[in-house]
Amino acid sequence: MFPVSIIRKSLLCITILSSLLLLSSCKPESQSVSVNPNSRLDSLFRAYYDFKKEINPLEATKAGYHEYDDEIANFISQPYLEDLKIRYTSFLKAIAQTDTTAISPENLMSLKVMKWDCEIKLEGLDNPLVTVASPLYDLPNFELMPIIQMQSLHVYVPQLAAGSSVHPFKTTADYKNWLFRLKDYAAFLDTTIVNMEEGMARGIILPQSLVKKITPQVEAFAKGPVENHLFYNPVKNFPASISQYEKQQLADEYRAFIDQTLIPRYRRLHEFLKNRYLPAARSSSGISALPGGSETYRFLLRLSTSTSLTPEQIHQLGLSEVNRIEGEMNKVREQMGFKGSLKEFIVFIRNHPDYKNYTDAGQVIKGFDEIRKTVEQNLDKVFLNKPKAGFEVRRTESFREASASAEYVPGAKDGSRAGIFYVPVPDIKNYNRYSDESLFLHEAIPGHHYQLSLQQENTKLPEFLHPESMAVFVEGWALYAESLGSELGLYKDPVQYFGMLSMEMHRAIRLVVDTGIHGLGWTREDAIRYSLEHEAESEADIITEVERYMATPGQAVAYKIGQLKIRELRAYAERELGDRFSLPEFHDQVLGSGSLPLFLLEEKIRGWVRNR
Repeated sequence: MFPVSIIRKSLLCITILSSLLLLSSCKPESQSVSVNPNSRLDSLFRAYYDFKKEINPLEATKAGYHEYDDEIANFISQPYLEDLKIRYTSFLKAIAQTDTTAISPENLMSLKVMKWDCEIKLEGLDNPLVTVASPLYDLPNFELMPIIQMQSLHVYVPQLAAGSSVHPFKTTADYKNWLFRLKDYAAFLDTTIVNMEEGMARGIILPQSLVKKITPQVEAFAKGPVENHLFYNPVKNFPASISQYEKQQLADEYRAFIDQTLIPRYRRLHEFLKNRYLPAARSSSGISALPGGSETYRFLLRLSTSTSLTPEQIHQLGLSEVNRIEGEMNKVREQMGFKGSLKEFIVFIRNHPDYKNYTDAGQVIKGFDEIRKTVEQNLDKVFLNKPKAGFEVRRTESFREASASAEYVPGAKDGSRAGIFYVPVPDIKNYNRYSDESLFLHEAIPGHHYQLSLQQENTKLPEFLHPESMAVFVEGWALYAESLGSELGLYKDPVQYFGMLSMEMHRAIRLVVDTGIHGLGWTREDAIRYSLEHEAESEADIITEVERYMATPGQAVAYKIGQLKIRELRAYAERELGDRFSLPEFHDQVLGSGSLPLFLLEEKIRGWVRNR
């Protein structure tokens, strides 16, 4: 009997082939055949989304599709990567056979997004250093450096294993599916060592400071007792609907798997990292130190920003933005009558007792609920459409709270799971709420929750455009959303406005530091020094951020590049339309086609202005 995954793949290939055959008849000379070209295109879009779900089962589960709940893709294996090349090429052939003169403007825009996605992914798959097959956050993945200290499968799978994330633990089947997923995960851990060994032989290896962060993460899961292991958590929280017999059977299976398969693999990986990989790790910080690294970084900037901006151009843009924001921050300092320097003012705000007066985490959550009420009362002034999906503000789980940032996890498309705005509160005595208003705007409304929910609920979009998708759009929108606070009834307290400027400064610094490290030869220490000079974060927090940039070249610049493009397009529309400009209509145009590469967003807004 064939494995279910093989059957699924075969059926999907048949679907893609059918779409190709259907589209091949959709040429101008065949127009006498009464088949709607938009219907043909819908078939292709469906096949593309089926393909996306199959290659990324975790994202399928996250979106509320459960047919792949028993799989985790081994996205660093050669068969997986070779299969991707074949299939992306097939979809590009189907796109080339499409008669674009006969389809709707909405479908044409979606087809352009699909084409760009296929092309940029193929370019990554052909790169000797990087693939674009990571199942997390649409990040690039380095095949021979497959794990990093954050946003990596060895960090994400334990989050799912805790039992309160996107993988369901409601039925016996859910529990069985998770065991199947863990078997795939064990194969990934095996492949990780094989690939890292090859990387060592070829001089493609992580910086030493990153390996020092990864090693204890792995060690934490390399020991028992099984009953205290995080991966045993689901067994401790069986739903009442599962019978006592099934509970015992599942407990035995989980215990055996963790003890005999999972812990030994974690132990082997930990010993490899500690004894062989760390001593060989490089002292350099940027990707340009690796063979072909400079060319790879330019590709990663195209992938992250959907622009052709060079490292030098982005670096100068960052320096300009840092100077501009510092000017705005000084205005607030002067408005509040503070006589010291800007850096002293930042330290003053971050230590002010009026903003560090919470005594328990429940007050943090309540504070965000109050912000939510204010924002929701003012949404009609700024937006035409509102999402139906709900969300909740939840404290980050304790096992990852110490090193986590605030984040938003989208809800299931069918509404079975609400979106979650996670807020870490590792130390309530030092929690400062001076930037909570801008944080809420970014992560919740009208930022990630608002934009991603509207995207999921947009029935005019093909389904492959419903998931989170492009960081330059998603994060660019969320950073832009922070600037809407005054229009949404917030920032009446100048300190909260200053908090927004501080968050924007943090993103501007990323433009300078990311390009400095990977494009201009900066060391880790150079980047830390620059960050310390321009923001008053603790040195420990800045080191964490700088090492994030070292691990994910180009990714951190997406926020500011996306925000600046949306602001540029708004200014253009305001200038061209004058009194006819409507901010709600502008936002409707920006959010109405899903996550777009910036060149397509600009094409759309300019067309809207011309035709309005």
